[in-house]
This record gives sequence, structure tokens and C-alpha cells, in this order.
Amino acid sequence: MSSCNDCIKFSLNIKDPLLEFLDISTGKYRNREAKFYHAIVHLDHCLNCGSDNIVHNGHLYSNVRYPALDASLPVFIRIAKERIICRNCQTNSMAQTELVDKYCCISNATKRKIIGSLTEDWSMKSIVRQTSTSTNTVQRVLEKYSPSSFEDTDWLPEYLAFDEFRGVGRQLHFIAIDGHTHKIVKVLPTRLKKDIINYFKRFPITVRNKVKTVTMDLNYYYDIMAKELFPNAQVILDRFHIVQMLNRSFNSCRIQEMKKHKKGSWEYNLLKYYWKLYLKPFDDLEKVKPCYQSRL
Repeated sequence: MSSCNDCIKFSLNIKDPLLEFLDISTGKYRNREAKFYHAIVHLDHCLNCGSDNIVHNGHLYSNVRYPALDASLPVFIRIAKERIICRNCQTNSMAQTELVDKYCCISNATKRKIIGSLTEDWSMKSIVRQTSTSTNTVQRVLEKYSPSSFEDTDWLPEYLAFDEFRGVGRQLHFIAIDGHTHKIVKVLPTRLKKDIINYFKRFPITVRNKVKTVTMDLNYYYDIMAKELFPNAQVILDRFHIVQMLNRSFNSCRIQEMKKHKKGSWEYNLLKYYWKLYLKPFDDLEKVKPCYQSRL
């Protein structure tokens, strides 16, 4: 190996013996300044039969993204993959490197950097800028290596709870948790009915029949889905949302009654400024000590 090859491999922390670096240059990539490392991957035998009776058949060039120290200057490794034709079995073969997966142009080192960034409190756009990739690339890495890709479909908690929350881009996401341990079971990027049904239908009906209760808010189609997906489960409405609905109804009635009186009158001020007293628990009300109401 040349000293240039050794120096580049050391600086990039690459140990693949089949990969040989030839030169370094700078250029344009999609109208952006970029640094290019030129390399070649050798192949001296047939990958099918192992014979060394081969004929070289040119190279396939690909630009592989590699992590850069300076995010403003993306780094690419321009690899020339050697192609051969075997004289014994008449098959075509192409050299491969452990630097990147087959049919891929994102290096494994870049993917590891994306995974490391996803474990931190970084936004998707920040990861894209730091790795010089796209949002779709980060999303694919997240989906491929997230625990949900290897989740067990043979178990569901006996007590499920459904809800939604605002996430990335102010969009509503669906979340399912274990109602007993409060651990997250699944987070879906949308709360669409078809996506939720498709996810839970991955579980066999024998597993879904073991779910005893499903706790949810007053969302109309959650109740329909729960009865369809979990036939033996009892649907329970979350008491927080019931109390919230009662408070809203009570305030609506209070405002309607308040508007029947003249603005600034004793009755109007009593209903407008002391609305918290009507929502206060009876045991917490002051029954002995008098209180002067200045607004009245």
C-alpha cells in the first residue's frame, strides 16, 4: 500500500483491506462544494465459484456519503468497484466493500452517526445538516434500526390506553401505553384509523382477545376500533376527559346565564369574576371566615 492510502485510511478510520485510496480532490456536488476521496475496490476471484480464472470488465463508480468534521463541506468517497467475468462459470461479479451496504450510497459510518444523533435531543433538521443527508434517509435509518422493527407480536398488555399528542411539525400522533405500568407500547406517526387498525391487526386474534380493558378519551372512532380489534375488552372512558367535558358544559351555562343580566350589575359580576368558586370542591370552600368581595 502507498503512504497516501495508509494516511487516508487512518484519518477516516477505515480498515477494509480491499479498499485502496488513490487521491483527494474538491469539486461540486449538487451545486455545493464537497470533498472527494477517490478509491478502488479490487476483486481477484469469482464470488460464485471462487476461481481466479477471470476477465476484468471495467468498474462501476458510486459516490458514497461519509461523515464530515465540517458540516458545510460534505465528504464523498468515489469508489470504483471492479467488475469481472468468470471464465469457468461464466457469471458476472462485482467487488464489494464493508464501507457501505450493497445497492446503497450511504456509508455505514454515516448511518451509525445518524443513530447516535437520534439518541440525543436533536431535531430531524439538525441531524440532516450534520450528516449531509436527507430527511428521508434519517427516517429510513430510524425505521430500520428502531426497536419497533423487532417488536414481539405475541404479546399485548391486558390494560391498554389510547391517546394522541402533538409531535414533530405540530402533527397529531397516536400513542398506546400499558394502563398498568404506564410504559409506551407504540407511537404511530399519524392517528388515522386505517394506520391504527393495520398496526394492531399484526397481532394474532388470540393475543388481542387477552386484552381486558381499553381506556380512551371521547374520540368517536377509538370506541369503534377498540370493539373491532379487542372483542373481549371493556371500553373505559378516561375520567379526566369526562371532568373536562363537564367543566366546559358548566362554563357554557354560566356564561349564558351571565349574559341575561345587565353588564356591571351585582349578578353579572358575581357570575363573571368568581367562576373559580363554582368549580371548587365543596369541602374546600370557606364556610366560617367571611371574605370581602371588592368587585361587588
